[in-house]
Amino acid sequence: MFATGNAPAVTLTDTAVRQIKQLMETAGKAGLRIGLKKGGCAGMEYTMEYVDKPDELDEVIEQDGACVLIAPMAQMFLFGTEIDYAAGLLESGFKFNNPNVTEACGCGESIKFQETD
Repeated sequence: MFATGNAPAVTLTDTAVRQIKQLMETAGKAGLRIGLKKGGCAGMEYTMEYVDKPDELDEVIEQDGACVLIAPMAQMFLFGTEIDYAAGLLESGFKFNNPNVTEACGCGESIKFQETD
């Protein structure tokens, strides 16, 4: 994956780090893999799954004890993304502050990226 200098290509907020560490401890898993799949009204959706170990081509991001793995097909779309976690009365979940997104659906579940020629 592409990184700028010593900065990782994907960063986690302190809240996301705490949540990921808690999830990994509870599930007994080594990390959380983030990817993309076709779907939703805008065209793409983020995916998240527990993993026991990284795949050979995963980009591994370790920050303050939290381990996030970026699936190979998602790496170029997630460059520069900040992952946060928000908990509220009606919904809780990970939020992706992704500068590469050009459009999102009204429900916030799917996204679109700039098309390349």
